[in-house]
Amino acid sequence: MFFFIGVGVVLVAVFGGYVANDGHLPALWQPFEFIIIVGAAIGAFIISNPQTVLKAVGKEFPKVFKGPKFGKPAFVELLVMLNVVFKLAKSKGAMALETHVENPEESSIFQQYPTFLHDHHAVDFFCDFFRMLIMGADNAHEMEALMDARIEVHHHESLEVSHAITGMADGMPALGIVAAVLGVIHTMGSITEPPEVLGHLIGGALVGTFLGVLISYGFVAPMAAKLKSVADAEVRYYICMKSGIIAYMQGYAPIMAVESARMVLLAHDQPSFADIEQAIDNAPAAA
Repeated sequence: MFFFIGVGVVLVAVFGGYVANDGHLPALWQPFEFIIIVGAAIGAFIISNPQTVLKAVGKEFPKVFKGPKFGKPAFVELLVMLNVVFKLAKSKGAMALETHVENPEESSIFQQYPTFLHDHHAVDFFCDFFRMLIMGADNAHEMEALMDARIEVHHHESLEVSHAITGMADGMPALGIVAAVLGVIHTMGSITEPPEVLGHLIGGALVGTFLGVLISYGFVAPMAAKLKSVADAEVRYYICMKSGIIAYMQGYAPIMAVESARMVLLAHDQPSFADIEQAIDNAPAAA
């Protein structure tokens, strides 16, 4: 919703201000300038990015409209799941979780937490590191370093589309100049025409520069920034898991390990301690 409000504000501010200054909107209707700029930008985008990034665009781009996939309910679910896992490991030993970690899709525990289970990156992260704990890893500092490295790699991958779209935005003003130059070339071929015709052709050429800058800084660059903010928000999910596991490895009681995980969340996503207590009380017992 806010995305479309922002688009509306940009369009009203730019074109409304132009009309209010006695500008004529039909003069801005230059579809071939638009085709040159956007078409060349898309072509350059394809040339400059590997196939993995191009494939990821379709998956990541909808987040411009939807925002992060992890909100407060998802973090409540995650913290409850961590509490269940830590309590089971504390009472029956880490080996009691081996079957759950090896086959998370069939786990009676993880099936109770669909947001977590449906994100294979989150499942892989948690299960890979908890498997190391089951295998005897007991150095919390070394484990934390490994987790930080894994989170950094995942964050880098999640930012690839944002960086690619930022590069596209950076090139659009220059492509606007290309369109303008082509318009000037076309105008010079009509130099014998009367002034009113030449004026229309020159105005059309200048629209290319205008469109390149507007599309870049009014739409494409903000979309890239939105994708970056979404990636930055989603990485907190992994930092939350990391903090909980490390606290558990350091000997904290399950509820204190969960509290350690809760404390690293951003304010707008952070449930209160009372919220977590209530959710834990309502959670199904581990099988």
